[in-house]
Amino acid sequence: MLTTISARRFDISDSLRERAQAVSDRLEKLSPHALEATIVFQTESHPEQTYQVEIRLHARGRKVPIAIGDGPDHRTALDRAEEKLRPQLEKASGGRLRARRASAKDS
Repeated sequence: MLTTISARRFDISDSLRERAQAVSDRLEKLSPHALEATIVFQTESHPEQTYQVEIRLHARGRKVPIAIGDGPDHRTALDRAEEKLRPQLEKASGGRLRARRASAKDS
């Protein structure tokens, strides 16, 4: 899956880029039809500094799930966006992911 990682108004550190790629790889496992992931980091500074991450997962013949996470730093915002995207992927798969995860925990 092709992953595009970009930032608005700042430069991304290598460690943050690697973390975003790891999140993209995890999401790819949840969505077998995924073609492309777009992860955009953003920093807003008014009225106070906030960090935001948007994840879009483009999949063949399906709606594009979008999740936006906010946090005190970009890592937290990325984790929150991933948490918001997972239920959308589970719903799109018809609950197969939950059943697979439950059977893996029982083993």
